[in-house]
Amino acid sequence: MTLLLALADTPVAGPDLAPPVWRTLFALLVVLSLLAGLGWMLRRGLLARRSGRGLGVETALALGERRSLVIVAVEGRRLLLGLTPSQVSLVTELRPPASFDDAIARATGEGGPS
Repeated sequence: MTLLLALADTPVAGPDLAPPVWRTLFALLVVLSLLAGLGWMLRRGLLARRSGRGLGVETALALGERRSLVIVAVEGRRLLLGLTPSQVSLVTELRPPASFDDAIARATGEGGPS
């Protein structure tokens, strides 16, 4: 019996859990920060390849039951397309958007490209 009491009083060297917990929390914080930064870069389009001759949807307008009008930029051209569930139709080709200087010149009647 005295042997059991002696064993109970001796300190037992167990694992120290504090450093691994802090290390794990720090690693989790680093991983979450990297994921947040990657999400921000994807949302801002910093990781997407941008080419000047690609295809891009400038704007879309829903007209009702699965029908819409879409302005698409294709290789320097702007097209107004009508979309239905069964087909895509070219409505018209649009002029390139005017620069601010051209718009001011036309509004004031000072000439400029038409």
